[in-house]
Amino acid sequence: MPDSGAALSLLGSVRELDDGDLPRVYGYPEHDRTWVRANFITSVDGGATTGGSSGAMGGAGDRLIFNLLRELADVIVVGAGTVRIEGYSGAQLSVTQRQHRQARGQSEVPQLAIVTGSGHLNRDMAVFTRTEVQPLVLTCAAAAEQTRRALSGLCEVLECSGRDPEKVDEAALLAALGARGMRRILTEGGPTLLDSLIRRDLLDELCLTIAPCLVGGHAPRIASGSGQLLTRMRCAHVLTDDAGYLYTRYVKA
Repeated sequence: MPDSGAALSLLGSVRELDDGDLPRVYGYPEHDRTWVRANFITSVDGGATTGGSSGAMGGAGDRLIFNLLRELADVIVVGAGTVRIEGYSGAQLSVTQRQHRQARGQSEVPQLAIVTGSGHLNRDMAVFTRTEVQPLVLTCAAAAEQTRRALSGLCEVLECSGRDPEKVDEAALLAALGARGMRRILTEGGPTLLDSLIRRDLLDELCLTIAPCLVGGHAPRIASGSGQLLTRMRCAHVLTDDAGYLYTRYVKA
């Protein structure tokens, strides 16, 4: 064959990782600035959901990584649409996970931060009623006061607008979290929020689980929006399990 200039290698298991290895493999870099990590799952054919939700594609290994990434984060940032669709409640951690967090100087449980441009959230949502720690609600300046009144006693509302008071500004959002010492940021969606972070060049890392399934149809992608920005990423690692899942970690090049 002619020389293509591409060096290819066959991935194979060198050794099994135990639970003690994973926090090191997925550890956040030591930075004085915020580090934004996204965690998503997709089918082999690129579908982000089946039946309107991503949960059916997950397996035991995916849940392990999902819980670990939550344990490592200072805050979990989620779009309001994903909170509604997936039925979000507060993060639930084991005693061991809480001890690990305390040893790292973190609070026992990571706080949820809900991103909403309108502030239209129901008071009886599980994210408010089934949580140890009241969530943050990150909204635009135009909706902040109304949201504070509507959700009084359930959360803290932060204004996160830039020049346009009608919109949430992602850079302002990250600055507000960083000012609270929340530098290890995990976002779990949805696709609109991820797209915004990509287009603003604010995403540092993507942890993507590839599930061994096909969904076909018109399943959405993990990121969807009106614009595009080519962002070069470096593959930090690829893990696998007996069920055939691939657990990839890409860092901005």
